[in-house]
Amino acid sequence: MRQLTNSPKSRLQLAQKLAERNVPDDVAEAVLDRFAEVKLIDDADFADMWVRSRSRSRKLAKGALRRELAEKGIDAETAAGALAQLSDADEESAARELVQRKLRGAAVSGDRAERDKTTRRLASMLARKGYQPSQAFRIVGEVLDAAGPGAGSAAGAGDEPDF
Repeated sequence: MRQLTNSPKSRLQLAQKLAERNVPDDVAEAVLDRFAEVKLIDDADFADMWVRSRSRSRKLAKGALRRELAEKGIDAETAAGALAQLSDADEESAARELVQRKLRGAAVSGDRAERDKTTRRLASMLARKGYQPSQAFRIVGEVLDAAGPGAGSAAGAGDEPDF
């Protein structure tokens, strides 16, 4: 019960905690079944909450969220249902926001090599958050282009960034 007071948990997480405390398997199953019966644990509700929270706070893409849910013992069908609440537009908007936030206050010269370095760095950051490489490079390129000549487009090396 203490585990549930801190934050919601999946059935697998609670089963692991009970196993750590050397609770016999049959007793653990009975306890978990009772918790599910009285709605103290519900993997679908947990998955929905997890997706909402992690997509807002960490700006994670569906791929990363799917992996995290699997690690927590959420089956693929339940995870798909929870991930359905995120639209492609939401995911892309979160990626743009991440890139723009990383670019704030950064002075990127108009040098092509510098732009490529910045592009790789930002695309790698998005990839670590579960975004597909093609999507990550496209979004980074669009944000850099929108940021203007100072963000590394075809401008000269002496141009000042306008972000």
